Amino acid sequence: MPVSDAVLTQILTQLEALQVSQQTLQAKLDALTTSRATSPPSSPRSGGTPIPGRQADAMMSTEAPTAAPHNTIISPSTSPVVSTIVHHGKDKDKERERLLYPSRVMLTTYPDQHGIKPYPLKWGAPDAQTRGPVICSRLPSSIKQRNAIGAHSGSYSIYRALAIAMGTLNPSHKPDYSKTEPAVPIPPQPSWSDPSKIVSFDPWGHLVPQVYKRELEELGLDVRPSIAVTRAHMKLTEIDEAVRKGSLTIDGKILLKSRPLVNADMTPSTEDPGVEISISKAAVEPVWYLPGVAERFGISESLLRRALFEDTGGMYPELITRPDIKVFLPPIGNLTAYIFGNPAYLSDESKELTLRVHDECNGSDVFGSDICTCKPYLIYAIEECIRGAQRGGVGLVVYFRKEGRALGEVTKYLVYNLRKRGGDSADKYFKATELIAGVKDMRFQALMPDVLHWLGIKKIDNMVSMSDMKYDAIVQSGIPIHKRYDIPEHLLPPDSRVEIDAKIAAGYFSHNKKITEADLVKTVGRTWEETEH
Repeated sequence: MPVSDAVLTQILTQLEALQVSQQTLQAKLDALTTSRATSPPSSPRSGGTPIPGRQADAMMSTEAPTAAPHNTIISPSTSPVVSTIVHHGKDKDKERERLLYPSRVMLTTYPDQHGIKPYPLKWGAPDAQTRGPVICSRLPSSIKQRNAIGAHSGSYSIYRALAIAMGTLNPSHKPDYSKTEPAVPIPPQPSWSDPSKIVSFDPWGHLVPQVYKRELEELGLDVRPSIAVTRAHMKLTEIDEAVRKGSLTIDGKILLKSRPLVNADMTPSTEDPGVEISISKAAVEPVWYLPGVAERFGISESLLRRALFEDTGGMYPELITRPDIKVFLPPIGNLTAYIFGNPAYLSDESKELTLRVHDECNGSDVFGSDICTCKPYLIYAIEECIRGAQRGGVGLVVYFRKEGRALGEVTKYLVYNLRKRGGDSADKYFKATELIAGVKDMRFQALMPDVLHWLGIKKIDNMVSMSDMKYDAIVQSGIPIHKRYDIPEHLLPPDSRVEIDAKIAAGYFSHNKKITEADLVKTVGRTWEETEH
């Protein structure tokens, strides 16, 4: 028998009344917990580890809120933060869980679900207000208007969840964004309103507190910056040495003399303090516009969504159940853009621009491994960026978190073991990776040029890179490259010849070197035994 509209209306009214009742109860619980957290302790309590800066006795309430109605959407963040780390066993953990997450577990949502109304978001719109903010929060103020899947901070979102579970972070903490505006301007570019040019992050991400002030302050929506722009001084011993050798010169603007050093006893030191580089830099978190990402890779959006769901262990069900939501914040690393010289010159076609796009290599970049060319190439690129900026141009190094060709450091080390035990020759270089990972490279540079378009770059004068994939991706995105140059021979680390020859043979750029199959067999890396002294 069909249910009449009047009966449905009555049911919805009752459900809404239950929701109001639950929220009222929650408010009383919040007040009770706040009162306990701020009142002086009446008696010592044991079993909890106090969090610095909070009352040691501010324990969880033993009163659990009533269960939420079946169709009510309530954020897990409606409950107050618990201000101690409790070690009382399963009962106390259950109590904490009820406080943090008073509603039933909500695995996913659906477009036609009662109360669901995503805030309008039009990717590639001509201005910030027409585009709309990116909202992925599950806070009560935002959960019904979420227009993005995932969480802010990429892979660090997991640590945020841990901090909330431990009671060190209030899930409803409201950030204070005053005085956090960009230290140097990155103004809107025509590419920001082209939905095909930028699909892997939010071009308005650094201006969120300014352009979405109404949404933040008046509507109370949880909108967060996904880009931060600041200024800094970069200090590298290799640059110190380059200045001492005379290959770089101090100009007092780009390259500065460092402050005097002090001895261990805090007396002034007579040692040369070296130099430092004045830079601007931007940290950019991934925000994927799924239709654009799918198009960039030449696959359907539905296939992309299914793969992201299935091959992350089903981590984000809304990739499947919410086809109306087109934006996804993936749990991957960010990128950082380091600017040498005036950032305004990046979009000025009359200025010389030097670029390196660098993919993370912790072993070399930080710890100086000599099995690859990553660190020396990065340092060489920084030197070239400094020289270009000192000539009146601008330099840019874009650093992507794609460790081990985006295969990860564990896979990379397994490949190292195979190479050293199986005969480390250039002809086996890529094959060793494929045997372990099933693929030789997962960096897929199709999304990489987005940051160049965000900065308004229209041409590149000098590209310090041998990568054919990076070159092709940039040129195919509409940015011409006038000059490429490879790493000078004298900068190659002792054990990196295998890598560099294999890459040249595979199509990497080299201005004067040709590698044959016979050459690859002859290029052999050193064994572990050779490193034992």
